Amino acid sequence: MHWTPNRVTCLRVIVGFAAVVLFGRGPWLNLSAVALTVASIGLDALDGHIARRKNLATPVGAQIDILGDRMIENVYFTYFAVVGMVSLWLPVFFFARGAATDFLRGLASKAGYSGWGANAMLQTWWGRTLVGSRWSRGLYAAMKCLCFCYLGLELALTRGPVALLGELTPAAHAAIRSGAVGLTSATAVFCFVRAIPVLVEGWQFIAGNIGAGSIGAGSIGAGRLAPAAAVKVSVRKTA
Repeated sequence: MHWTPNRVTCLRVIVGFAAVVLFGRGPWLNLSAVALTVASIGLDALDGHIARRKNLATPVGAQIDILGDRMIENVYFTYFAVVGMVSLWLPVFFFARGAATDFLRGLASKAGYSGWGANAMLQTWWGRTLVGSRWSRGLYAAMKCLCFCYLGLELALTRGPVALLGELTPAAHAAIRSGAVGLTSATAVFCFVRAIPVLVEGWQFIAGNIGAGSIGAGSIGAGRLAPAAAVKVSVRKTA
């Protein structure tokens, strides 16, 4: 099979959804889900590698990759929120952040800007460093992978009838929970930090569209008033 970045992205989403389906169905299936989670994040790195090596990077492919990221992170955090392992506000935050940044990227694309290169949406050095650099994207992917795997292992090892371990002391449970809270909080904070350049530099496209809408409304108004003015001039000439 001829692997393309888009096919790898689709496979990544399928593997991620399969992992979430396996969570909570038994201790060994939980561990299998953790392994699939690692595979899904690994495929995220693979599609970018194929795109760069074979020169297959396209604007549509970049949007598909972002869509895959959104689907993966939302389905994981939503599942862990449903089973009570993270706050419900965590998936809400990731959904709202993704919707806002993707909306601004859409406006930038409509204005002729791309996700990379000289004509990229982000023009400042700090914006490109926080969002587009390899270390930033790699660190963010690693944090999400660690977060999902940690929560999956906590589910597999400690929670109820699907636990592999026996009864843990309250102190052990508290330590494991503290680790989960710290890890998910750090992932959410870094996610927000990476969104700041898009929100700051993307605001110009909202302002530009609002300005264009105001000008358009003024033109329409002038067009509507023009016939009335012509009638008045005609009446005066007739009189």
